Amino acid sequence: QVHVVATGGGLVQAGGSLRLSCAASGLTSSTYAMGWFRQAPGKEREFVVVINWSGDRTYYADSVKGRFTMARGNAKNTVYLQMNSLKPEDTAVYYCAAYLDPEPGPGDYGVDYWGEGTLVTVSS
Repeated sequence: QVHVVATGGGLVQAGGSLRLSCAASGLTSSTYAMGWFRQAPGKEREFVVVINWSGDRTYYADSVKGRFTMARGNAKNTVYLQMNSLKPEDTAVYYCAAYLDPEPGPGDYGVDYWGEGTLVTVSS
């Protein structure tokens, strides 16, 4: 059984930073990509960033480019999302995702496994 577990959400003031972590387990393939999506209240879920299976390629949504950084950990099943210069409009439930496609493209919604969300609240 596949599990995708995200942690690290919380409350932060505008301009602050947070780091989210996500670990995937139970995948039979070792060449899977991972990504982050978010859903703000009253809005649809939107793509944030995706990283390929080897960790050397990432694609970011324009809204977070230059502020957020996604990376794979030494344990390839773990990824991190470093969020800096947070804005109130970044407030959302953040979802970690796993793709069986090792090389998804930017804005790829073809997720195979979703994790439970973690809430990020940015106060003004």
